[in-house]
Amino acid sequence: MRRDGADVGWSLVVPLKPLVRAKSRLSRAAGEELRPQLALAFALDTVTAALACEDVLDVAVVTDDPVAGERLAALGARVVADVPGRGLNAALAYGAGQVRQRRAAAAVAALNADLPALRPAELGRVLSAASAFPRAFLADAAEIGTTLLCAAPGVELAPAFGGPSRARHRESGAREIVLPGAESVRRDVDTGEDLRAALALGVGRHTARCVPRMRAHAAAEGARAPGV
Repeated sequence: MRRDGADVGWSLVVPLKPLVRAKSRLSRAAGEELRPQLALAFALDTVTAALACEDVLDVAVVTDDPVAGERLAALGARVVADVPGRGLNAALAYGAGQVRQRRAAAAVAALNADLPALRPAELGRVLSAASAFPRAFLADAAEIGTTLLCAAPGVELAPAFGGPSRARHRESGAREIVLPGAESVRRDVDTGEDLRAALALGVGRHTARCVPRMRAHAAAEGARAPGV
């Protein structure tokens, strides 16, 4: 959106591993064949919802996966190659830098790619709350990690994702956002249990298309279990 001729809104940076390596902990719940397809579906639903948020100007996806890059670019995301190749936080810092090369005064936020239940309105409320601070973050549903890290214009993003990142972001001086009604922004998916929780919230259409195959895999695994 624009006001008085000036850009107003957030640029989101979304990191995505090559699909062959993404979401390894979902193999048991979904099967090895479906796992990379689920990872892509999560990213497609995340980016679709993010682009539909009124507070979001644009989305940059940092990935080296050509299939994912093509699909996400078709949604309207800008695809940025993971030039550093040194892991998640280096990719996010690089993506934020690429955004600010184009728009120096951008407010930048790092958003997880595995939020298939993401709601644009909920994301907007979180971003609005974050705009009151130089840096702010939202903890994941487990209250251990982070799903969103925000930096105001001119402020370094300084991402510290991975593992207990909630504590690291808090210790770095970022303000934790505590906001009711933001469940979809906190519900990242790493395990079968996480996915069931996301399904209960209501996932986007790309993830929903994968659900019958996931359930078929679970039924087949149950039939092969000893004593069944």
